[in-house]
Amino acid sequence: MTPYRNRSGRSGVSAYAIGKGFIRVRFGHDGTYEYTDTTPGRAHVHNMQRLATAGVGLSTYISRFVRDRYVRKLD
Repeated sequence: MTPYRNRSGRSGVSAYAIGKGFIRVRFGHDGTYEYTDTTPGRAHVHNMQRLATAGVGLSTYISRFVRDRYVRKLD
């Protein structure tokens, strides 16, 4: 996984992995979650991928728009 840059210094996200049609997000105290084009949907996954690579806004986006709509918890 790629370490999340956390430009704000306040994010709960610690790392992410991006692939075609999915993103996996590791939260520092809550494990790793997988989001796909199916759940929560292509537009959300695209936005999350963009925010992850920018290193800012990912945790806020998930909290505001995605919440618990993930495919699975990996750990």
